[in-house]
Amino acid sequence: MIKNIFRGIKAYSGTFKLISKLGLWKYFGIPILISLVTASLIGFAAWGWKDNIANLIDKIWVWEWGSETFHVIGEVIGVAVIVVIGFILYKHIVMALSAPFMSPVSEKIEAHLMGVDHPHRNTTFSAQLWRGIRINVRNLLMELFFSIPILLLSFIPVINLITSPLLFLVQSYYAGFGNMDYTLERHYGYSESLRFVRKHSGIATGNGIIFMLMLFIPVLGIILVLPLSVTAATTETLKLIHSEKNS
Repeated sequence: MIKNIFRGIKAYSGTFKLISKLGLWKYFGIPILISLVTASLIGFAAWGWKDNIANLIDKIWVWEWGSETFHVIGEVIGVAVIVVIGFILYKHIVMALSAPFMSPVSEKIEAHLMGVDHPHRNTTFSAQLWRGIRINVRNLLMELFFSIPILLLSFIPVINLITSPLLFLVQSYYAGFGNMDYTLERHYGYSESLRFVRKHSGIATGNGIIFMLMLFIPVLGIILVLPLSVTAATTETLKLIHSEKNS
């Protein structure tokens, strides 16, 4: 597992060179725009809802003394909840809407690396969009299922030393999952893809770790996160697919 996580991380090396060599930057224009708009909307929502969540938490504290301190704590909790849920929503919204634009990128990388002219499975723009929405809605629900209990436990001192890294890894796994599926959709059906990613969860997590870390880089991270993470996921997923088919 640990070895595969590092393998997923290592796949990012050479991504800039490969994107430039194949002239893929032009395909990322609309996904980058989707990424920027989605991040901006979530950012505005976080700023607007922070006080609402704090006021809701204030109702728990019925005493006058300590109310101001409790309100500040409520604001911190509110921001933390919004940031975590914002990261979750951002990933899946962007990945779902970008699917029709990322699949051709993955296809061109496969054509280059595997020496095939048409690695394309007969799918349409709408079919790729539907696949992206279906996968990401499923992943969104699963990620919330695991993340919300972890998030609640993270407010308990000492325990949060474990829950914070665990929460990051859960988010990383589902980010990597989405990036891998742009390649998997040409080779496997829906259920087969789920089994494939579960089998190679370390690769997905490694890819997602860099994806998540890039989101902490203001503006530039949001612009580069899809091009680099999708390219890295594609190269590694292709190796896994062809290794399994030839074994």
